[in-house]
Amino acid sequence: MNSASDGFRSLDAAMQSGASLPLAELMARAAALRDEGFGDVVTYSRKVFIPLTMLCRDVCHYCTFARTPRHLEHAYMTPAEVLAIADAGRRSGCREALFTLGDRPERRYRTARDALCTLGFASTSDYVVAMAARVRTESGLLPHINSGVLNDDELTRLRRVAPSFGLMLESSASRLGQRGGPHFGSPDKAPERRLACLEAAGRQRIPTTSGILVGIGETRRERLQSLLDLRALHERHGHIQEIIVQNFVPKADTRMHAAAAPAREEFLWSIAMARLVFGEDMSIQAPPNLNSGRLADLVDAGINDWGGVSPLTPDHVNPESPWPHLDELARQTSAAGKVLCERLTVYPAYIRRRSRWLDPAVAPAVLACADSDGLARDDTWHAGAAGAAAVRPAPPQAGRVDRRLRDAVARASDGRALSPDDIVRLLRARGAAFDTVCRAADRLRNEVNGAEVSYVVTRNINYTNVCSYKCRFCAFSKGRSSESLRGAPYVLELAEIARRTAEAWQRGATEVCMQGGIHPQFTGDTYLRILAAAHEAAPGIHLHAFSPLEVTHGARTLGLPLGAYLRRLRDAGLKSLPGTAAEILDDTVRASLCPDKIRTAEWLEVVRAAHAAGLGTTSTIMFGHLEDLGSWAAHLLALRRLQAASGGITEFVPLPFVHMEAPLYRRGLARPGPTLRETVLMHAVGRLVLHPYIRNVQVSWTKLGPDGAALCLDAGANDLGGTLMNESISRAAGAAYGEELPPRDMERLIRSLGRSPRQRNTDYSAASAERYAAACHPAPLSEVHNRTAREYRGEY
Repeated sequence: MNSASDGFRSLDAAMQSGASLPLAELMARAAALRDEGFGDVVTYSRKVFIPLTMLCRDVCHYCTFARTPRHLEHAYMTPAEVLAIADAGRRSGCREALFTLGDRPERRYRTARDALCTLGFASTSDYVVAMAARVRTESGLLPHINSGVLNDDELTRLRRVAPSFGLMLESSASRLGQRGGPHFGSPDKAPERRLACLEAAGRQRIPTTSGILVGIGETRRERLQSLLDLRALHERHGHIQEIIVQNFVPKADTRMHAAAAPAREEFLWSIAMARLVFGEDMSIQAPPNLNSGRLADLVDAGINDWGGVSPLTPDHVNPESPWPHLDELARQTSAAGKVLCERLTVYPAYIRRRSRWLDPAVAPAVLACADSDGLARDDTWHAGAAGAAAVRPAPPQAGRVDRRLRDAVARASDGRALSPDDIVRLLRARGAAFDTVCRAADRLRNEVNGAEVSYVVTRNINYTNVCSYKCRFCAFSKGRSSESLRGAPYVLELAEIARRTAEAWQRGATEVCMQGGIHPQFTGDTYLRILAAAHEAAPGIHLHAFSPLEVTHGARTLGLPLGAYLRRLRDAGLKSLPGTAAEILDDTVRASLCPDKIRTAEWLEVVRAAHAAGLGTTSTIMFGHLEDLGSWAAHLLALRRLQAASGGITEFVPLPFVHMEAPLYRRGLARPGPTLRETVLMHAVGRLVLHPYIRNVQVSWTKLGPDGAALCLDAGANDLGGTLMNESISRAAGAAYGEELPPRDMERLIRSLGRSPRQRNTDYSAASAERYAAACHPAPLSEVHNRTAREYRGEY
């Protein structure tokens, strides 16, 4: 538990603070604490409501949800009805299926027992588990289960089908269950039963929602005791992901219809105290439909979440209080100085630690919906997907920009280093903050690079796709006999490498980029022979070749130090290295992403040694798979430190993860790449964080497509990369964009942005007039010849 709540280590301390401070000061403290944990974001979950049964053995005196059998046509929804709601929710853009139902109706009603028997289930909990599994697998919606008090075995089965569980404590005051109290006749509302279930959910490692109901007859002291009881559970298990502070609303046709709703000030006091009890990290939620017209007050009291909001189904527990329209909720949230963002049923911290908190059967469905910050993906765009709409997020109607973000932008624009927390704040930007970051990056780009957008006429030559490494993201590399995914295993002959190099020169290229898999029979001499063949074929072309992994492999097979081997490569004609094989410079992530590949320190060592040998390099990041924003920040800072010391990096190239054919994604272990917002931010934040050391930011058109590339060129990028001629790695991963973007098409795109195109060399000097003329009128490419891997016997 964080220090913010250390003053509330006892009920007396909480009562004293709550009674001694004016409400305005309590709310200000709570709001400041909330801002420490959640910044300018207020979340909600887009859901459908599935009332599986309205039968319940409890008779809470304020409830209109529970019915008796004579008031229901059917005891339970049928599977067809459940799946129809889920499918409608999917088509409406929902991510959550909220199952709500009464506690164990079969223990009270024969009707329920008979209906369950007809459906083929022994209990209500069996039925909800089965339907949750079908909803997840058939609609993709994530089930959140509010099924009342469950035992350990039932929770075990629930965890296998749903990522989250909810059980409101309501109150831990047992006197409310006495005769005349709101919980009289409701055995499942006994505090000890509910606390025991919540404790069991913690033991089972289930992300759990709980909370209190304000105004049902409890005192302030009892209310605070309920919050402290929930906090004690969370301190033991860490499983409570959100606390709902819900206000009682009297309803007609209930025994408490004449009871007074809690006063506005009492409800705001309760929200503020919940925040102060739990600190900055806990999500505190209040329902917007029960508080129409006073949402800004709830934000001011310290909430950061509106809970589930449905564009499709009513709130069956509070049918008299309709959900606010999502556009109106966004407007009111913005008016309160916050940005409305969609979340999933399970919160980001639990997604980041999914090996502990999510069952392996459930985690892939969560990852498919999640962005890199653990919130819901905010678009349908995917890197490499043809026809994916690349539309810049619309600016909000209003909204403040956090002072810490503005200060970080100003420091970065001045060339000062940022902290990891600062960088994460920039990468997390949404709404007005997103616009602030992108505009600042574009201003800085204009100061450094002017109105030009550069590109290089190059050819990619991937001389083999056979690789002895087992990178879990790679769809390009193959085992020697594998023909799965796209393309058969091959090894190019030296003559074919030479032919492609000569043809590239004839078509106006100033560069060939040569990389490949780590073939088990390749040695350091192999790479030297590849250089010799290419150099002889086109002596004037720039040889940009060999990832740090290939360099490491070559040096090791010859028993040479890195520096000595790099000098041999340089003397054989190598001019620069692609800064690939970096992926994410965070060894915690690399251990899962590419466990047998070089570690962060080794990658940095190769690039540093290349610079010392007079060889420039690019730098890359591959993002949107397993890692989080902290990993992105660590990567950017590592590049900044390296460049400040050695100065040999020519550009920064963000590479969004193309997921379609990636083994890691196909096994349900990775996200489907970054969102478009995240992709634009990586270019913008890269520009800011790496200033003034790395002057060029390049977009990968093979992964972004022309429209996505244009968005990034308006957010800090200044280079469109290479024409490529034979791009194959992105295509193998599932990217649908063409293998070549000719100079005329690049220049057309650049001019459409009001910018000036410039053909460049690898080192960013201007290409000659002769090269430009040749590139503008290229001959058609000849057919390529890939020798099958089975025919290769180590000839070079």
